[in-house]
Amino acid sequence: MNYVSGVRDVDIVVIGAGQAGLAAAFHLRRLGYVPDQDFVVLDHAPRPGGAWQFRWPTLTYGKVHGMHALPGMELTGADAARTSAEVIGEYFRAYEDTFGLRVHRPVHVTAVRPGPEPDGRPLGSPPGRLFVESSEGTYATRALVNATGTWDRPFWPHFPGQERFGGRLLHTAGYRGPQEFAGRRVVVVGGGTSAVQHLMEIAEVAADTVWVTRRPPAFRAGPFDENRGRAAVALVEDRVRQGLPPRSVVSVTGLPMTEELRRARERGVLVRRPMFDRITGTGVQWAEGVRDDGVTGYDADAIVLATGFRPVIDHLAPLRLRAPGGGIRMSGTRVTDDPRVHLVGYGPSASTIGANRAGRAAAREIRQLLEAEPVAA
Repeated sequence: MNYVSGVRDVDIVVIGAGQAGLAAAFHLRRLGYVPDQDFVVLDHAPRPGGAWQFRWPTLTYGKVHGMHALPGMELTGADAARTSAEVIGEYFRAYEDTFGLRVHRPVHVTAVRPGPEPDGRPLGSPPGRLFVESSEGTYATRALVNATGTWDRPFWPHFPGQERFGGRLLHTAGYRGPQEFAGRRVVVVGGGTSAVQHLMEIAEVAADTVWVTRRPPAFRAGPFDENRGRAAVALVEDRVRQGLPPRSVVSVTGLPMTEELRRARERGVLVRRPMFDRITGTGVQWAEGVRDDGVTGYDADAIVLATGFRPVIDHLAPLRLRAPGGGIRMSGTRVTDDPRVHLVGYGPSASTIGANRAGRAAAREIRQLLEAEPVAA
């Protein structure tokens, strides 16, 4: 890694050391690129584990849905009763050490900017570089793997009247387990896996729960086989190819009907209600005729928003990658409008197995890009 005029010169920068970032780093190393020499991995989290380290303590490893091993190293012998944050954090740490990935943390990337034209570039900085501005300095890079995930950008929908609510309004990102809802009346909002997990936990200790979603939840019976997986990925790929924002995973895969969910449904926990119209000072309210049972109001002590997350890509804004549809046009992992930039863990690669495949694909395409582009003197 060269240092010119305070700018660190490196072939590839990987932003993020969650599943997708580590997979990309592994495949770059496998192709012969040397960590901290040819490429650098920057991660803003305080320790290994990606977003898993921030999950709520009651999410044990045994409750984790669809955690796929990182390439080259299986996760074996994990205690299902331990927290997912502990198990996966230790696994990621061992993975980084085993393959010598030399992750820099905590490093906060503030912006990625296009390099200046050759006649105005800083001394020693080759043309066509991207400038990655971070808390440990600026990197000039020939290619970028963005693997920043979604955890740092929780989606908070706005509901009429919510500012008047006298109870607690929180998002999944701030959820720490069901114990704080003991004896309370709780509304859980959202149709994804996290919403169902919160609902089942809280129902065990709460005085009462209500589950609301915008659309009827789609429960999936039977295994999620390879054909179903390909079909789901194709739907998301089509959206990002058009430059549309990617949809949530559950919107195309459905919720797996596990034995735990079957028991909760038999107990009456998974009775879905339509989305309320407004939040009041004491709870939520539906318009007349919205609920089949004629109920128009529900007094609540807390409202839990399991409303998902959005991709963390604001630092890419200076590159002007957004399409008119609001998303980023993609071809595989590569940004169509800038082949130097690859997004992994975005859109169709947002699942753990998808992130692994995306990491491999990005590494191979970046090698082709770098081999085709001579390094400027």
